[in-house]
Amino acid sequence: MEISPDAWVLYEWMGLRLNATILFTWVVMALLVLGSWAITARLSEAEAVSRWQALLEVIVTAIRDQIAEVGGGEAGRYLPFIGTLFLFIATANILALVPGFQPPTGSLSTTAALAICVLIAVPLFSIGERGIGGYLRAYLRPTPLMLPFNIVGEISRTIALAVRLYGNVMSGTVIVGILISVAPFFFPVLMQLLGLLTGLIQAYIFAILAMVYIGSASRNRSAPDGAAAPQETAGTGN
Repeated sequence: MEISPDAWVLYEWMGLRLNATILFTWVVMALLVLGSWAITARLSEAEAVSRWQALLEVIVTAIRDQIAEVGGGEAGRYLPFIGTLFLFIATANILALVPGFQPPTGSLSTTAALAICVLIAVPLFSIGERGIGGYLRAYLRPTPLMLPFNIVGEISRTIALAVRLYGNVMSGTVIVGILISVAPFFFPVLMQLLGLLTGLIQAYIFAILAMVYIGSASRNRSAPDGAAAPQETAGTGN
């Protein structure tokens, strides 16, 4: 049984490999791009709107409210990044119900890439709030001795994000594969439904954790110079 879609090589030419992870990542991105284009191309401000526009408004509003509740400040600033993370992970996990589709989130390379995006976004948003000087000085708070620990904290929480998402998605795939071999009709249906719920929860958790890290860094680094961070120092926490 292939645990990771990385092991499913679809095409190879002169050392270049096209595996299931890359292919299904492109599929998810294509569906999101085409779907957003089709819906936003016909947006209306009238009272009666299409079902797709109503669904889009519900999703965007829900994500915006969650960002405002977790991160505070102007939710619209973080909406494109956090919303994209959530929609990509949720769509990839939902498509796992399609026979033959292997979610790219079941690959450690995909989850690591998503976590690295968060790792890069944290200082970018923080620098936008505080400036590069304030961002770098935050690593020295409350004492310069904390510098190596803050750096290790940044790296460790990135690894934790990647492994958490990968482990949850992969474990569901393994369990379904085992149950198919034991009881090929009844249990797999229940596990697919449970996997769908778990996939949506994991998308929500990943997006929320990303917003927590970004919001925490922005609040800490937007404090006046010389003032202590309100709750936690930069780069700590998993």
